[in-house]
Amino acid sequence: MAKAKSAFVCTECGAEYHKWQGQCSSCREWNTLSEVRLAAPRPGAAATGASSGRSGYSGALTREVVDLGQVDLSEVPRMGSTFGEFDRVLGGGLVPGSAVLLGGHPGAGKSTLLLQTACKLAQNQAVIYVTGEESLSQVAMRAHRLQLPTQGLKMLAETSIETILAVAEREKPEVLVIDSIQTMHLEDIASAPGGVAQVRESAAALTRFAKQSNTVLLLVGHVTKDGSLAGPKVLEHMIDASLLLEGGSDSRFRTLRGQKNRFGAVNELGVFAMLEQGLKEVKNPSAIFLSRNEEQAPGSLVMVVWEGTRPILVEVQALVDESALGNPRRVAVGLDHNRLAMLLAVLNRHGGLFTGDQDVFLNVVGGVKVLETSADLAVLLAVVSSLQNRALPRELVVFGEVGLSGEIRPVPSGQERIAEAAKHGFTRAIVPRANAPKTSPKGMTVTPVDKLSDALDAL
Repeated sequence: MAKAKSAFVCTECGAEYHKWQGQCSSCREWNTLSEVRLAAPRPGAAATGASSGRSGYSGALTREVVDLGQVDLSEVPRMGSTFGEFDRVLGGGLVPGSAVLLGGHPGAGKSTLLLQTACKLAQNQAVIYVTGEESLSQVAMRAHRLQLPTQGLKMLAETSIETILAVAEREKPEVLVIDSIQTMHLEDIASAPGGVAQVRESAAALTRFAKQSNTVLLLVGHVTKDGSLAGPKVLEHMIDASLLLEGGSDSRFRTLRGQKNRFGAVNELGVFAMLEQGLKEVKNPSAIFLSRNEEQAPGSLVMVVWEGTRPILVEVQALVDESALGNPRRVAVGLDHNRLAMLLAVLNRHGGLFTGDQDVFLNVVGGVKVLETSADLAVLLAVVSSLQNRALPRELVVFGEVGLSGEIRPVPSGQERIAEAAKHGFTRAIVPRANAPKTSPKGMTVTPVDKLSDALDAL
């Protein structure tokens, strides 16, 4: 009888090792290696792997080489998910034969989003929803509470991958939903469901079926508070798209962001509102992020950030207060705190404003995470406004990157950012000179600046 082999897999990056070691050599994390028991080879399996179940993993059942110039370039038609924001993050819709992982913290709304999508898609396509965490009656109760069309959606309460694949072979669905991958297991793997071995091999079997049958595979993956669960991290290497649904339990808004996407951009952002009838897409995110008070307070300023293919207006707030500590605090929520320290040094050197004895707190309203450098100028002007206790004009919008020598660098899509601000009623903008339009939008005054000192003078 063949002996089952084992390996050690890093739960952070998925790297494999033959023996245990304290630190992962790939991601440099400590104590992240866990033992994985691999399935023993099946009796009679050929040395070439023809009967091992792994042939044709990418969907191509032939072993003939093909010239790249002869590959058919006809685009595979995408399938709409019935949610415009979901399709935006996916890059235009669901691609047949693709595997999509939807991750997020417990209670973020992953199952709700996929149940709404499955119920609406089932009206025109063959959809199977596999639930491994809830009973069929619990899913039916949730669908009834959300007032979803339940006719046509095929349900299966099962955790065995062998049984799920047998049912899928018989029913031939166009969309297969697995909720969740942590509850699935293979009989050949001698470990508990949710472990690295079970999650990886189960996802590999499902992905192989999806690519060979041209089925859209949607997987649900749970993430712990620090996002260090082995499942999603290991899965990211074999799936086509990894999406993260974020949003605290105290917020009624959820953001869907792509972390990996082979069929589209990874910097797209989808915004949803959690209502009694489930998740509802927000087609104008700037409107919800700009719910400001009537009285303008010092340290508050609106900036324009670029998310994927559209501009979004968000408010940044700064609070500068005298520090009672020997080492003043630098706290940034929604921004990189290391970049905040760098910008404060630029403000001191090229702006003539010293904050070394001040605590500086920054917050991006609405829970948005700003990942680009176009927020630099807005952050510094908000800090100056709070430091001098002087409110900035309510109709002012700012964007631009700040260099270490105090210069204001241009950012991509400057014309579209200005147009978006004008559409929401802003009448004044401070932008990099290279982003200034030849003709300003009607009713808006655009002030181009070259250096940080020019922007401070423009206030």
